Amino acid sequence: MSPFTGSAARTGDWEHLRVRIADQIATVTLARPEKLNALTFGAYADLRDLLAELSRERAVRALVLAGEGRGFCSGGDVDEIIGATLALDTARLLDFNRMTGQVVRAIRECPFPVIAAVHGVAAGAGAVLALAADFRIADPSARFAFLFTRVGLSGGDMGAAYLLPRVVGLGHATRLLMLGDAVRAPEAERIGLISELAEEGRADEAAAALARRLADGPALAHAQTKALLTAELDMPLAAAVELDASTQALLMTGEDYAEFHAAFTAKRAPKWRGR
Repeated sequence: MSPFTGSAARTGDWEHLRVRIADQIATVTLARPEKLNALTFGAYADLRDLLAELSRERAVRALVLAGEGRGFCSGGDVDEIIGATLALDTARLLDFNRMTGQVVRAIRECPFPVIAAVHGVAAGAGAVLALAADFRIADPSARFAFLFTRVGLSGGDMGAAYLLPRVVGLGHATRLLMLGDAVRAPEAERIGLISELAEEGRADEAAAALARRLADGPALAHAQTKALLTAELDMPLAAAVELDASTQALLMTGEDYAEFHAAFTAKRAPKWRGR
């Protein structure tokens, strides 16, 4: 995303999220614990807009997405979204569904790694938010359920039919999206849906530790790696290796590449500047 901004000021408060930024790490918490952090129209819009702002500012090097209370996110609020959408016409429904997809695109396209810290339920849209993250750190209590067919909709919601087969394979993705069955943490780890199984009650802590490691590393290299992982999903090999070559050539002119050599020569740790 472009770092260039217009005249609008940075948003100070987010009504539907709790946002903390410290030492180049953003911690974004879904904060409706009484509703298992069910998403509303406003929560989707806030996530979309927050990710765009953070991407432009380039002050964040890692982001942790977490949920307050007993679970990560139970998906779209039954009353405030499912009930409300029954009264919308086709044009408004298309606007809403495009917005939810924009959130997933923002997670995939932002220039910093996103870590989902999952405990308890990650269902429906909550499961897709976790799926879109670069890393999923899960508590043993975590369970993922792609529930869209259970409410009479396509399992391919918010990019799930694109992302999930690429994470767990077509066979597992078909089962999860078609049937909507819950996958608990041990199976999620076995099929590759989670990146790390944390100790009980320590998913947030493990996610924070990973965020710290990433934020202390070469931010530009991380950003370009993430961009290539997304861009090359649909490329033929020839195009992918050409894009790799162009990217490496650009990074070889950067300060971090020269800093590695200087640090290696001086037998010290590199001081990464993200440039």
